[in-house]
Amino acid sequence: MGSIQATRGTRDILPEEIRYWQQIEAAAREILGRAAYQEIRTPIFEQTNLFERGIGEATDVVGKEMYTFQDRGDRSITLRPEGTAGVVRSFIEHSLNAQGGVQRLWYCGSMFRYERPQAGRQRQFHQIGVEVLGSPSPRADVEVIAIFADILQALGLKNLVLNLNSIGNASDRLQYREALVAYLTPYKSDLDADSQDRLTRNPLRILDSKDERTQAILLKAPSVLDHLNPDSSHRFEQVQTLLTDLEIPFLINTRLVRGLDYYTHTVFEIQSADLGAQATVGGGGRYDGLVTELGGADTPAVGWAIGMERLVILLQQLHSLPAANVDFYLVSKGTQAEGQAVVLAQKLRHGGFTVELDLSGSAFGKQFKRADRSGAAACLILGDDEAANQTVQLKWLATGNQAAIAQTQLVAQTEELRQQIHAARILH
Repeated sequence: MGSIQATRGTRDILPEEIRYWQQIEAAAREILGRAAYQEIRTPIFEQTNLFERGIGEATDVVGKEMYTFQDRGDRSITLRPEGTAGVVRSFIEHSLNAQGGVQRLWYCGSMFRYERPQAGRQRQFHQIGVEVLGSPSPRADVEVIAIFADILQALGLKNLVLNLNSIGNASDRLQYREALVAYLTPYKSDLDADSQDRLTRNPLRILDSKDERTQAILLKAPSVLDHLNPDSSHRFEQVQTLLTDLEIPFLINTRLVRGLDYYTHTVFEIQSADLGAQATVGGGGRYDGLVTELGGADTPAVGWAIGMERLVILLQQLHSLPAANVDFYLVSKGTQAEGQAVVLAQKLRHGGFTVELDLSGSAFGKQFKRADRSGAAACLILGDDEAANQTVQLKWLATGNQAAIAQTQLVAQTEELRQQIHAARILH
């Protein structure tokens, strides 16, 4: 019988890669914390109608990509394909609006879509996202974009472009939809198959087509910006002005509409020239009608999501992370010595040190080789003689200097050890 492997479209994130993920999460957590955003965690599966109502039944996500199944209670359940609908459901269910003011929330977790797996895109993928609920102000749009930019800047990413557009309110979009359909209908037979299907079902998504012939037809298509009412136009101008004030460069992309039905007014994406065809790092926009659509009070909202897999690819291209810091690699041989090694390792860990305890029980020579490969600042050696004397050999791996020290003294001189470890890392 063959070995069991990960399901197609999923992948293991191994220890050497997970540190990039931790770097992203740490940067996001710090920056979002400074902006008074609070973390929220919602279930990875929800009732299917949450996504049908929230995302839109005409979207590709609902129509083609959701993982939906009947549970044992014969309820239709879906693994979440995105994070916003679940956060809004929680916002309504727990009456977070009753707390007053603006709710600034963020999340991090797995999402699921049945797509063709490729670099940076898996069927189980991961996002960090933010949702600001309760503010209709263009300042909220700009705040979330600025935080998005801060996170990417903190990670040292380059070659990024902010694409910006407005799709107006529901009335604006209806007028624009009619104009776009009228323009595209004479070209229907020349459009790619997906766009032909979308012409009656979800015509704005045709603007996102990657088909070259469809793109050529779209060159002279009407612009959504020409169909905004004066209030919508003024609102979009305010967003642009505030971004300019913050010195955040952007490009107006009139074909940018995003893939979900709940968006209104501002939509945006940040793309990287280093990602090839799948250039989008993340994106979002305003969704003023979603809370009402899902049964809550009228609540304006705006948010975004970052694709973690694509961000990791960019970080890996940018730099290699240094090896994880190990302060002490502890080797031991002999029954009494091995028992003392467990106790000594725990005492040092309680003192704030990183200690890797060799558990192999192999000969000292093999343990010493692993100590050299560990990247530790120092090797601690416990044998029968040391165990009998309650001492340990402390060997600094960068210089080879070695001396015996009482185990109690080693544990006691915490601050001196920290300084010595810092000096040893500089030498290394």
